Amino acid sequence: MSVPSWSGESIEEQVTTAIQTAIPESQVQVQSNGNHFEITVISALFEGKGLLEKQRMVYSAITPFMSGPNAPIHAVDRLKTLTSGTL
Repeated sequence: MSVPSWSGESIEEQVTTAIQTAIPESQVQVQSNGNHFEITVISALFEGKGLLEKQRMVYSAITPFMSGPNAPIHAVDRLKTLTSGTL
């Protein structure tokens, strides 16, 4: 798998786009400190799902950014997966 390339976008913007594509109508906030990231995703699609299932949805969207020797994401230090009712 290769990292998608959207010219002109920062890695944070690319990760946000990838998550929003995989989880439509989600609100996504991505912050990075080098190659360590903090990600918050708010989505109605998380309703009724367990923590691991919600996290898998996000990780499946960002796997291309975590794969390979030059992967832009080394670690996700914090991943919050919320519904609007859990804010």
